[in-house]
Amino acid sequence: MIDKSIIHWFQKDLRLTDNPALYKATTLGRVLPIYILDDSPSVRDKIGDASRVWLHHSLNSLNDSLDQSLAVFKGDPIDILSSLIDRHAITDVCWNIQYEPWCQKRDLKIIKWLEKKNIKIHLFNSSLLWQPDSIKKKDGTPYKVFTPFYKRGCMNSSIPEKPLPTVNLTKNLIKCETHQGIESLNLIPAPRWDKMMMNNWSVGEVRAKRLLSTFLKENICQYKTGRDLPAQLYTSRLSPYIHFGELSIRQIWHAAQQLQADSNTDCFLSQLGWREFSYNLLLHNPDLPCKNLKSKFDLFPWSNNQDHLKAWQRGQTGIPMVDAGMRELWQTGYMHNRLRMIVGSFLVKNLRIDWRKGERWFWDCLVDADLANNSAGWQWIAGCGTDASPYFRIFNPVTQGKKFDPEGQYVRRFVPELKKIPLKYLFSPWEAPKSILDHLGIRLGENYPKPIVDLKQSRLEALEAFSSLKQNVI
Repeated sequence: MIDKSIIHWFQKDLRLTDNPALYKATTLGRVLPIYILDDSPSVRDKIGDASRVWLHHSLNSLNDSLDQSLAVFKGDPIDILSSLIDRHAITDVCWNIQYEPWCQKRDLKIIKWLEKKNIKIHLFNSSLLWQPDSIKKKDGTPYKVFTPFYKRGCMNSSIPEKPLPTVNLTKNLIKCETHQGIESLNLIPAPRWDKMMMNNWSVGEVRAKRLLSTFLKENICQYKTGRDLPAQLYTSRLSPYIHFGELSIRQIWHAAQQLQADSNTDCFLSQLGWREFSYNLLLHNPDLPCKNLKSKFDLFPWSNNQDHLKAWQRGQTGIPMVDAGMRELWQTGYMHNRLRMIVGSFLVKNLRIDWRKGERWFWDCLVDADLANNSAGWQWIAGCGTDASPYFRIFNPVTQGKKFDPEGQYVRRFVPELKKIPLKYLFSPWEAPKSILDHLGIRLGENYPKPIVDLKQSRLEALEAFSSLKQNVI
């Protein structure tokens, strides 16, 4: 058996612990570990720029763990697999399933091709706690609301399998001398805007495990309320590690289950449940990233103000809490979840700009840009999803700032132009007396923008636009 040559195809499972497909490969024979970047025009959801940077570092970390034996390619998977199968007399191919629609279509094509070549195929779920098509209502239809999906569907389903042990491949690896190498993928941008972003992160499986351990020991005890405070470190910040599979979702679930059950742990686990729900939505609605789940929003009178869109993207709206969130995104490739809701609400409601433009900007700028989570999140914010915050729920970024950044630490960090302004005016500097602004050297419209919209007026216009949908419904 050990003489057999097996391909393990790494995708978004860049780890050696709890990797079902890799574990299976090691039981079958000698393993050729490969990664393929498919950048073909047919792939709609190509990896965004920030995620490409993370991927570069993650592949290097994985390659170190594999004794520099990771074979890396760019191109059509069938062409690459065909060459490797012939060159190395491959008998089996193992990989972990990805649930994005384009991956599903690609895999079906590859499976049929491998079957014709009499190559054995071994597929596993390693990115979700439950198979997305296994959680359904009693009548066999998919859930459309999160709470019953999680409480009735997930929590009454089978317990997620326990994580598999770390594989030891050092004496069982096939080295490919003809691969292209990580640098050939051109994942690092020119000019190097990524350096500031990556100063905030340490990438790879080892770092992911440490981060999980620290979170569970020190921060989860404050999670339920603390997760809404962007200046504090009460969130796990595990999302990019989960997205690239440096840490498995089962590792996180079972590690959290070891803690004493309380509202903080339950709240954290429910966030993992929301991720499961997002993939369930994506499976049953493959157009989730681009099509309103509530069709009445197809008639919504979106604004096409490009100046407003650019101001939002650059964190130059003149609304400090919004600008802080957008600058955190640009500087770190990440945004606190509370801010994702605030900046999203401002875009689709106060600016009335189509949520899909926000979804695409996040896709390009987030290191944790996950197709299901990102799409479901934006549809939730816009009010057009199946289980969404209603459109008329419009976040006021001033009151949100006062409530969730009560000392102003978050805004002062990312909007240093306002660093010295009294807390009373930090979230609405346009309300500050001119004498205070002059004393501090703050010139609205010059060294910090004036608000690009009036919050009260834009809220009324958003509600009026929403009301027009009811009039158009026949």
